[in-house]
Amino acid sequence: MKAHILNSYGRDSLSLGEAGELTVMTGQVKVAVEAIGINPLDWKISNGFLSDMIPIPLPAVIGTDIAGTVVEIGDGVQNFSIGDKVVGFADSGAFAQYAVTRAARITAIPDGLTAKQAVTLATSAETSLRGLSLLTLEPASTVVVNGAAGAVGSAVVQILVADGHTVIGTASAENHEYVRSLGATPVTYGDAMLEEITGFAPQGIDAAFDTAGHEFIARLSALVPASRIVTIVDFAAAAQGAIVAGGDPTALTAETIPPVLELAAQGGFRTEIAQLFAFDQVPQALALSQSGHLRGKIVVLGANQN
Repeated sequence: MKAHILNSYGRDSLSLGEAGELTVMTGQVKVAVEAIGINPLDWKISNGFLSDMIPIPLPAVIGTDIAGTVVEIGDGVQNFSIGDKVVGFADSGAFAQYAVTRAARITAIPDGLTAKQAVTLATSAETSLRGLSLLTLEPASTVVVNGAAGAVGSAVVQILVADGHTVIGTASAENHEYVRSLGATPVTYGDAMLEEITGFAPQGIDAAFDTAGHEFIARLSALVPASRIVTIVDFAAAAQGAIVAGGDPTALTAETIPPVLELAAQGGFRTEIAQLFAFDQVPQALALSQSGHLRGKIVVLGANQN
């Protein structure tokens, strides 16, 4: 099967070639991949930045987020049938023509969503809900979301707004209207950020969700204790007292995704594709992700998609 293979760590370390056929074991399904979601974790792994934390025997196929069609089912799988459209997380690596994964790591794509749309929600929904579960928010809290235009940030904003909270979101100026359309008040991350936040929330803020880093926790400490900030990017922030919502990417399940997928299918949750790439452009997709300052999710089409 076609696959992008990581032979060694480095920025230009992926090569498009042929990988061995996948074997479906008990409790697993095989998916013909139609869309791949790019995460910052992907380029951090390919560059070797996480080789101590997430050791991977090389050569390997990496990548996590997939959407596609079930083509084979292992023993013991009861809730899927061949031909089902599914989205979730790949065990065998996403940057390939096919992926094998445990049944608990995928869920059905509801009518009204394409594979491209569904794959934008896999990690963003799971990460948002997991991070927010670590914050105990009182009703009608005021929350700052750092990186509110990104895939996870925009999901956090929409979940908070739907729950009745007031949201202030940091974003570049060109993304302010987008953040506003999600229901948040946009501010620009920069020298005037704290003043702008205080102007919009003179009563103070109750918590924050950091999806972008850039010393956000240290800068916001004048407005809210670090213990009221959850971060998914600043792994050293625990030393400052912040809540680090890390997690083993191989342990993620699709359990929390269905409600967000249903909302999106009904038009109640906005999903945005930052840029769409062909399958042979995975390296370019990773490079764009590494450049940062994106609105929405980078998506790569499957090997058999146009």
